Amino acid sequence: MHPTRKAAVTAAALLVMATASGCESGAGAAASHRSSAKPGCPTVLSRAKQAVKKAEAVNAPWRGPTTGPKAVHGKSVVYIAQTLTNPGVAGVARGVQEAAKIVGWQARTLNGEGTPDGLRAAFKRALRLKPDGIVISGFDPGVAAAEVKKANSEGIPLIGWHAAPAPGPSKDPQLFSNITSRVEDVAKISADWIIARSNGRAGVVLFTDATVPFAKRKSDLIKKELATCSGTKLLSYTNMPIPQVNSRSIGEVRSLLSRFGRKWTYSAAINDLYFQHAAPALRAAGKDGAGAPFNIGAGDGDPSAFQRVNGKKFQAATVPEPLSEQGWQIVDEFNRAFSDAPESGYVAPVHIATAANSGGALSWDSEGYRQAYRKIWGD
Repeated sequence: MHPTRKAAVTAAALLVMATASGCESGAGAAASHRSSAKPGCPTVLSRAKQAVKKAEAVNAPWRGPTTGPKAVHGKSVVYIAQTLTNPGVAGVARGVQEAAKIVGWQARTLNGEGTPDGLRAAFKRALRLKPDGIVISGFDPGVAAAEVKKANSEGIPLIGWHAAPAPGPSKDPQLFSNITSRVEDVAKISADWIIARSNGRAGVVLFTDATVPFAKRKSDLIKKELATCSGTKLLSYTNMPIPQVNSRSIGEVRSLLSRFGRKWTYSAAINDLYFQHAAPALRAAGKDGAGAPFNIGAGDGDPSAFQRVNGKKFQAATVPEPLSEQGWQIVDEFNRAFSDAPESGYVAPVHIATAANSGGALSWDSEGYRQAYRKIWGD
């Protein structure tokens, strides 16, 4: 077990016991009364609690690949970041750098600056570097369609991170593999956490970015899962594009508090970023950072999200991507491509991080992934 998580086992067990009995730490009297009331969806609630207990497990052993080609040395890869201000993208970049060093590769990171022009310029630069592989991280390959086509024609393997809707290989765009969790799993466990923690009695605000089809699909799936519990009410389905979150959050949160008051007990968002910017408005309204609304981010699980979760500062949970682990997976997938082997087919399981099970850590990865990959590569 990871040393940062050992201390959290007892606390995590107590949290599961509290959830099973319908208790909500940090909640006011009204919220406690709701959680102890008869659940509105006993069958769904029972299933949700089982799913959440599994996802909150502190010790998550490696269930990824254990066999594959030995490391091919002397390769070079370029990682094109959508923007390095995105903590998820930056976290995966660090994982790629770390793993590349282990296998003796050169790994270079280029910053697309978060704009179509910047991404195309970074991709053109990557092609001029004549690398053995290119990573498309956090952006739609269609933004640089001509550059993707050129890479394909030159036989340069492309691997995406959150570059396509589903994990695994892609024909259009042509990717050797796309590294991501399954959006269906992330959405479902986020909604199940709300159902389980509220004992089937929640008033929910759901934040999305309807301008991004992948994000909209995630929030639609959260909405669908919430609807399976009759005692869980969706108060608002709020569209706030990610580039506008910084400027709009305070006004939106004030409006929601005015409309729903204490009925608003839970929130879910397609990305943790929403709660970074919602926190000041909730604080200004006199809300307790450890109380309602209890917020879960169905997003990357970047260090700032863990800080809010661990400090109980207006975010109670996150469904994190194993960012460093996925950087290592990208290097392993490239090694398979260079060795004319098929991609691994591995997709990381969903996990829920809370103050009770994080052990104070600022990230989450499966146990033992470094050892497993090093053994495969023959290091």
